[in-house]
Amino acid sequence: MRAVIVDDEAPVRSIIATLLKESFPDITVSAATGSVAEGIAAVTEHQPDIVFLDIELPDGLGFELLRQVSPVRFRTIFITGHQEYALDAIKVSALDYILKPVDEDELRAAILKAREIINHEEEQLKLLALRENLQGKKVLKRIILRTAEALQLISVNDIIRAEAESNYTHFHLAGGKHIIVSRTIKEYEAMLSGTSLIRVHQSHIVNLNYIDKFYRHDGGYLQLKDGTIIPVSPVLKQKVLQSLNDHLYE
Repeated sequence: MRAVIVDDEAPVRSIIATLLKESFPDITVSAATGSVAEGIAAVTEHQPDIVFLDIELPDGLGFELLRQVSPVRFRTIFITGHQEYALDAIKVSALDYILKPVDEDELRAAILKAREIINHEEEQLKLLALRENLQGKKVLKRIILRTAEALQLISVNDIIRAEAESNYTHFHLAGGKHIIVSRTIKEYEAMLSGTSLIRVHQSHIVNLNYIDKFYRHDGGYLQLKDGTIIPVSPVLKQKVLQSLNDHLYE
């Protein structure tokens, strides 16, 4: 899991980062910042699972960060010296509200709760997906897309395409929905093997059901039903053509 710390006090940032490093090696601190503006940039770039958020920052309230990155795709633990904001924290579904000076045992308990909630939700959806995928033909029907906000169970048939961006994968779904997941496209290529989704390029997986045209010139590229143009890797060109042909007779 990824974490972002947003607090204008360097000692507090250090306490949180040190505790995570020593007690929660599975949680990586992607960024530690001291303002609303820097926090928004960090959250947008790193797509964390957990954000440790101060409320009174030099350039505004931490709640502004939550408003500007809406929809919020992470769990929030407020760390603040101001008790009067507790009700507002509850309203935005904060996981916990820790008052300064930070008590390490209290902080550790909050992190444990966050991790257990995320892991429990993921395991429940994995079991649900397994039961569904074992019914009838053993072909993957749904996959789990994990964001910081939720674990989403998505029908394979609803995935139009997936696009790689560094260590992230952008899923474009039917109905215009867009989900960003902090896993590589290579992991999803293996997971989706045997379905109607195939790798056509280093950065692209495409659903055969949404392909409208295959253009042979300029190295080869696909036009999808929504008008999107996707390049085809020369190395994968014959495999793509064969998959299209086989798909016609399924």
